[in-house]
Amino acid sequence: MWKSGSSRVASMNKTSDLSGIVAMLAATASFIVNDSFVKLVTEDLPSFEVLFLRGLAASLACAVLLVLRGEWRAISGALDGRALLRASGETLSTLCYIVALARMPIADVIGIIQTAPLILILGAAVLMHERVGLARIALVLVGFAGALMVAQPGTTGFSPAALLAFAAAVLIAARDLVGRNVPAGIPVTVVVFATMLMVTVAAGAMSLGIEPWIPPTGGHLAFLGAAGLFLTLGQAGLVLAYRLGRTAAVAPFFYSLALWAVVSGLIIWRALPNPVALAGIALIAISGIAIVLLDRRQGRSEVALTDAL
Repeated sequence: MWKSGSSRVASMNKTSDLSGIVAMLAATASFIVNDSFVKLVTEDLPSFEVLFLRGLAASLACAVLLVLRGEWRAISGALDGRALLRASGETLSTLCYIVALARMPIADVIGIIQTAPLILILGAAVLMHERVGLARIALVLVGFAGALMVAQPGTTGFSPAALLAFAAAVLIAARDLVGRNVPAGIPVTVVVFATMLMVTVAAGAMSLGIEPWIPPTGGHLAFLGAAGLFLTLGQAGLVLAYRLGRTAAVAPFFYSLALWAVVSGLIIWRALPNPVALAGIALIAISGIAIVLLDRRQGRSEVALTDAL
């Protein structure tokens, strides 16, 4: 009888994990569709103007989501200091990212950006005194080696675009460290909406201050409207993935971003990263997945030890 109940629980967990994995794959695909639309438009329009127009569309889509979910009543949470600090980190990372995306192949930028979780681990160890362990440190170093293979610094060092991509990764890690302290009572959609608005305002200021304004065409606006929608869908899918499945089962599939980015570059721009960059992207993904699996195994060991005691 106990075994039967245990089997049913295992089956439910497996089904839930599968749903979470599907949601994660859909979320990462949505993010790359958004990035692809943005990169296409940056071929014709200045980067910050593109980010501003995309931000308007994303803010509108997020506002609609807030109303549909009935969470607009909690909108005052957007003014919480910790939520605003997280939004500031996201804003700075996005400003760096958009310039890098306009100047580098999409797969290369995504490869470098995916070092953010590795930087987060080091940040948590140094700033929050979390135990890391030699195995995790070794895996983080493997991931950074992969990032260097993607960036491929020449005799003159890293390209400015690669440096901006690395800066974006560091800022994303800082955003997530700060995000741990955002009160759980503030809905995720409210935090995302506050972030969208801050990014939009900052991009508008940058565009007016340092760029010439080029009137967008109807095609540009359609692409950016779609980008804003897919960005919001990606954020919603990310939240849904972690609610449906266990973190240990779902998290490794975040690295499917790199796969979607390679597919996007091949289909839209008929370009693949060179072999060294592809190997670097694979190293980053492998190190990230290995860290998640290591954490999962350690978690099981701790539970087994507790049960034994």
